[in-house]
Amino acid sequence: MPIPFGALSADFTDLLYEKRGHIALITVNRPEVGNSLTGQMHAVMRSIWADVQADPQVRCVIVTGAGSRHFSTGADVGGVAEAGRVSSGDGPMRHEVFWSPRQCDVWKPVIAAVNGLAAGAGLHLVVDADIVVASQSASFLDTHVNVGMVGAIENIGLAKRLPLGTALRMTLQGKAYRLSAERAYQLGFVDELVAPDELLPTATAIADDICANSPHAVSLSQQAIWKSLDLGYQEATEYGWALLRMHWGHPDFKEGPRAFVEKRSPVWVVDGEGQ
Repeated sequence: MPIPFGALSADFTDLLYEKRGHIALITVNRPEVGNSLTGQMHAVMRSIWADVQADPQVRCVIVTGAGSRHFSTGADVGGVAEAGRVSSGDGPMRHEVFWSPRQCDVWKPVIAAVNGLAAGAGLHLVVDADIVVASQSASFLDTHVNVGMVGAIENIGLAKRLPLGTALRMTLQGKAYRLSAERAYQLGFVDELVAPDELLPTATAIADDICANSPHAVSLSQQAIWKSLDLGYQEATEYGWALLRMHWGHPDFKEGPRAFVEKRSPVWVVDGEGQ
């Protein structure tokens, strides 16, 4: 089980977590080492996602990196060399990997604000985001095979969001193939490409739009689309039909049309379970 976020040491600054209204901001904060990821950060990240899901006031999340050069360069290879492994155990992924919202079963929209290089394990936070906003100076590459590791989890995510050949080039060529932000935008991997100083303002504006909508409807809509990636078309639409029928009993289903007719802003219900 994750450690409750409130029990974590305030002295831990490798990950910054703050809430601004209905938006949570997560910042990987190790710019001096490329915002690389450590085992201790893994445990903290899991706790942060648990807090995101549990807090009904959080409706959208932005994930970014400190500084302007790196979003995250992935696992701290020195730490891996010392430990001889990248995980504390060797069980199923659902018991071992908790970097991203999907891996932590969080169903609130997440925006990756990619400020610089995203590589290796840092790609967890990109491929599992709902929306990717990137600085024009950002880039993407995968270095697993360069350091004798298997490119698999993040790389499967790449293959879901990129043409297969591009995902394979990143995986198999390693550091020899760097995907620029411009090319990633052309391929649809990046949803919004902006000047560096417009990165967080753009991500925040998108998050504000999302936060204005019914949190319950947003969460179920998000689940319908992600789940469809794992299902055939007929099965996916049946699953979506079940979700939308589930929402019919929710107060927001009545409040939305009523507010539209009355020409006012809707007042959404904040569900206790964090959706």
